[in-house]
Amino acid sequence: MNNQNFKTHTLNKRTLKKSAIILALTVAFTSGSAIAKISAEDAEKLGNELTPMGAVKAANKDGSIPEWTGGITKAPEGYKVGDHHLDPYPNDKVKFTITASNVADYKDLLTPGQVKLFETYPETYKMNIYQTRRSASFPDHVYKAVKINSTRAELVEGGNGIKNTAVGIPFPIPENGLEAIWNHIVRYRGESLAREGGQAAPTASGDYTFIGFEETLLLPYNVQGVTPAKLEETNILFKFKQKVTEPARLAGTALLVHETMDQIKTPRQAWTYNTGQRRVRRAPNVAYDAPGSASDGLRLTDDFDMYNGAPNRYNWTLKGKQELLIPYNDYRLHSDKVKYDDIIRPGHINPDLVRYEKHRVWVVEADLKENTRHTYKKRVFYIDEDSWQVAVSDIYDNRDELYRVAVAHGLNYYEVPTQWSTLEVYHDFQSRRYIAMGLDNEAKMYDFSSDAEDKDFTPAALRREGRR
Repeated sequence: MNNQNFKTHTLNKRTLKKSAIILALTVAFTSGSAIAKISAEDAEKLGNELTPMGAVKAANKDGSIPEWTGGITKAPEGYKVGDHHLDPYPNDKVKFTITASNVADYKDLLTPGQVKLFETYPETYKMNIYQTRRSASFPDHVYKAVKINSTRAELVEGGNGIKNTAVGIPFPIPENGLEAIWNHIVRYRGESLAREGGQAAPTASGDYTFIGFEETLLLPYNVQGVTPAKLEETNILFKFKQKVTEPARLAGTALLVHETMDQIKTPRQAWTYNTGQRRVRRAPNVAYDAPGSASDGLRLTDDFDMYNGAPNRYNWTLKGKQELLIPYNDYRLHSDKVKYDDIIRPGHINPDLVRYEKHRVWVVEADLKENTRHTYKKRVFYIDEDSWQVAVSDIYDNRDELYRVAVAHGLNYYEVPTQWSTLEVYHDFQSRRYIAMGLDNEAKMYDFSSDAEDKDFTPAALRREGRR
């Protein structure tokens, strides 16, 4: 389903043809002009036939994707803030299982990268499919902000930033791929966050070293009541600080990132602290296809959070929507009753801990621009329509072959509320290895009430953090 179905046009035939040509050129070549805002009439669809986030509210034709009725609005009984999140659907059973022997029957509901996982690990990889629960929900003030954003938000020149928007997604009814990927980048995840956990990049035999992190995230864009004028003045989208806590040989290494809203005005700023040198250095290469922190070469910097950073190296195309089997409500994978050793397996994470459901996703294709360098020639993002979280990303190399597939395992964090990943897994088909990021089963749960301040996100603070 293409989002153009949401629009009504009263233009005469000649004007409509001319407008279609202009729009096609704009989408294909991401020209410098700002994309037009949607009409007040279209904005009124939000919260009516569309959800407040722009998803189709109604069920699909056969009812296998139900109507969205508000998502999770209260925590399950027995949950308290600070706990690992209890499964709100403990009695749901597996409806069916996809394996290498029957995957051909379900290819229409899978991405090429997902299918390749079955081909690569035919003896062990599987998908347990559950009934669909449209659990995504956000605070009411976010829904109100999204509706306001929808009639005023714009891309800056070249699409390398956003303006006239604050709190929540800017483009609930996207007209092109750039608007859709910006929705993912700025989707609501609270105002601040402190978390512990880490990552593992097992060898082909399943052996791994756990890399522990302490991370803090400050999101000025999401502060309730902030105005576009204030955000334009500071030009800060978010601030992120990461410190390695284990193993001992890496402990103390730290990273600081200031991400900007208008990346033409001010590109991303980054600093690193190296324990051996005991110095903070500017890190302009913490972007694009620089290797990710302690990733063993299994993910790139702009893979983090499924996609982040300036989109200027790609041409972005909105391909429409499709129904897809994606990880959703992965509370079992998130549970503190599960150990890291229970999750990490040779080739892929333990499939018995993963829940898949059928959901509608936006399909966005990113093709590398001519005369531009990046390790990935093409990426196809499959974005959950209810939350704007990238659920799956198929990644192609310069030979146009599938190189990697990334998968985000999402759930609803009741105390915010927000739909976000609990674990991201990046599979490399060439090395037959993967990296799992966000392991938190044996760590404290996310603190969405963190009292982090701007002063905690300076190079001086990074130096102090690294020395502890």
